[in-house]
Amino acid sequence: MPILKKEPDLYPEDLLENTAGVSPDGKWFAMYTLSRREKDLMRRLRVQNIAHYGPMVPNRTRSPQGRIRTSYVPLFAGYVFVFGTEEDRYNTVATGCISKVIAVNDADQLTTDLRQVRLLEEHGEDLQAEVRPVVGQRARIIRGPLKERELTGTITQVNSQHRLTIMVNFLQQGASITIDEADLELL
Repeated sequence: MPILKKEPDLYPEDLLENTAGVSPDGKWFAMYTLSRREKDLMRRLRVQNIAHYGPMVPNRTRSPQGRIRTSYVPLFAGYVFVFGTEEDRYNTVATGCISKVIAVNDADQLTTDLRQVRLLEEHGEDLQAEVRPVVGQRARIIRGPLKERELTGTITQVNSQHRLTIMVNFLQQGASITIDEADLELL
């Protein structure tokens, strides 16, 4: 089977900036999918015009013939975030890709966290998942291409590199990128 190109992981494109414009009475739901069904679910949701976000990151592997292949895998394995009404939730479950639906209590915090993850996804070349909360110093980006975005996260040092981790508090998981320590201000 051939490796597919990157597909859209955010629908509509302005979902994280304007949730009220997408659905005034909408709510966030975290959809826990059946194993390896995240992309299938997002394809089905796009066809039904249901707002969703499931961040995807590149995964480089070497084939047995020695070629480098890049595929796209979910940043948060098993999760796709859906924004919509109860009818949208029902239609999402009806796709047959869902194992469990988790209602989100703090929608504003989730929107903020997902917006920051999206910024890292757009600008971070080495974005990787952090499956556990990390311990480190809180920091804010003050220089570089992400300066205007006011990203705040936890800074850690891994193998003599500094990584900024943005947590999605709802999942207790996060995403991190390598960053120059000079671009940060400790909080």
